[in-house]
Amino acid sequence: MPALPSATTRFFVLTFAITWGLQLPGVFAQRGLLPGPMPVYLALAGLGIFGPMVAATVLAFHDAGGAGARQLYTPLLRWRVHPGWYVVAVVVPGLLFTLLLTGLNLAGRAGPTSYFPASGAIAFALVISVAEEVGWRGYALPRLEQRFGAFAASTLLGVIWYLWHLPMFVGQGRPLDLVLVKLLYFTGASLMFNWIYKGTNGSLLLAVLTHVGGHLNNSFRALPDEVAPLVAQSIIYAGLGLCLMRRSLEVRQFARAR
Repeated sequence: MPALPSATTRFFVLTFAITWGLQLPGVFAQRGLLPGPMPVYLALAGLGIFGPMVAATVLAFHDAGGAGARQLYTPLLRWRVHPGWYVVAVVVPGLLFTLLLTGLNLAGRAGPTSYFPASGAIAFALVISVAEEVGWRGYALPRLEQRFGAFAASTLLGVIWYLWHLPMFVGQGRPLDLVLVKLLYFTGASLMFNWIYKGTNGSLLLAVLTHVGGHLNNSFRALPDEVAPLVAQSIIYAGLGLCLMRRSLEVRQFARAR
């Protein structure tokens, strides 16, 4: 009898099946390949955002029943961390992004230095962040780390995270010719998110707030009119992610050596 797929593989297959299964019909309808009212397709696409959370919940319950589901969601309540982590999660990446755009403006660029959402979108950003992080950091990352280690697991998760977004990008009319820049964005963000997640002893709450922080000042709002903000934010995430993850690994290696 062939071996069953690993829990991580099953998670990714189920996540993509849910999200892409709900969002691709809307993409096809936009292009006239499927009939029907667009509001219905948009509603289904919105539900697709919950793919990672639903997949993680189903598999956690399947593997360990109610205890598995509780173990998955309990880190959302892990709020007793140093206050500095909250600043790093919510403020620092967006602030560095604004500072970099300010520098570009001084060098001749003419454009906004921040890309904030409408006030009503903040609650939506929180919902999106919880829906994604329960799956990405809460379920997949610990299992990937067991096999590949922290750095490789975060990088791989960043690539998968980008691929998962493709139907959304197509549906929103965002250009797909920026693959390398977007991969830099998502892999860099994944490294940074992992550093915060590990540094707060697995606080899924802080991972969610880091995700929310990314939505609060997001370069994707400049697309397709201007690409420079996306490049700038990708550099910020990649630089922070690489430096912080490297520093974290060095500290752990030093601790083991002692």
